[in-house]
Amino acid sequence: MEVLTMKELLETGVHFGHRTRKWNPKMARYIFTERKGIHIIDLEQTVEMFRKAYYTIRDSVAGGGEILFVGTKKQVQATIQEEAERCGAHYVNRRWLGGTLTNFATIRQSIERMKKMEGLIEDGTIEHMPNKEASRLRRQLAKLQRNLEGLRSMERKPDLMFIIDPDVETIAVREANIAGVPVIAIVDTNCDPDPIDYLIPGNDDAIKATKLITARIADAVIEGREGLQGEAPAEEAPAEETAEGDGEDAAEAEDLKAEEIPAEEPTAEENSEEPAPEAEQPADTAEEPESEAPAEAPVAEAAEAEEEEEEEEEKPIETVDVQAPLAEGETEAGEAEEAKTSESGDDDDDD
Repeated sequence: MEVLTMKELLETGVHFGHRTRKWNPKMARYIFTERKGIHIIDLEQTVEMFRKAYYTIRDSVAGGGEILFVGTKKQVQATIQEEAERCGAHYVNRRWLGGTLTNFATIRQSIERMKKMEGLIEDGTIEHMPNKEASRLRRQLAKLQRNLEGLRSMERKPDLMFIIDPDVETIAVREANIAGVPVIAIVDTNCDPDPIDYLIPGNDDAIKATKLITARIADAVIEGREGLQGEAPAEEAPAEETAEGDGEDAAEAEDLKAEEIPAEEPTAEENSEEPAPEAEQPADTAEEPESEAPAEAPVAEAAEAEEEEEEEEEKPIETVDVQAPLAEGETEAGEAEEAKTSESGDDDDDD
């Protein structure tokens, strides 16, 4: 998205320069053409150079820098004050006091004196003074407020200066160069561009033109301050957390992890310990009904056992040869001898 469009510049008359007889030859490279004795500024260069100045201001303010708005011409005084207050910047719109940058310590003393005099009026001390002395203090205070109101909160030298018409603010530009403060300025065709670090070629006399560019410079300051405020909480957040809060967060995290982790699959060893399927365990299945059988089952089994014993007694005794098969060296004669010895033994018993 463009920070400043060609259409906006044309509508506000930023392209109109001074008369050809009042121009500065150093501005020739920024002039597009001449029409009816008036120079026309090349707006393509204006758009490009304004974009560079815009991002410079934004990055400087985002890094903690401060900017000073300067414009003392009558047609820009209200614009400078309004836009500077909107973005929270310092400003000078009445008179540039010599030494504002090169002798800043003295300027700070004047600002402190102004604040003390305001305190005398607020607490009513001035009402107890003689009328002549009270009137003198009020006049001094009005003069200080007129020249230093915009510098009330400036504790150090600014990091950037935005100036409208450097040809009028010659002293301010010179002090900025001495103090090493970069200067961003709206430069018309009658100005010297050499002392300016970031120049914006354009009409510095029309109210609409100056208001458009000054408002966009204020937008850059606001954007930089928003970036600075967005970074501060991220750095301070870990320090604000308490130990108790950390413990609760850790417990909640562990609970969530326990819910999210799926059940672990059994390993090979666990599978080997698991019982076999029902089809592979016929013995277990056969025993289960016996344990569940009624108490009359043992009586029925006892009766059946008695019947089987009676039947066995009635049956003829059958001899079963449980001996192993004969070895190769054994014969039927050996069996006959054994039978005889057994019979002789029986006869001796009868005797």
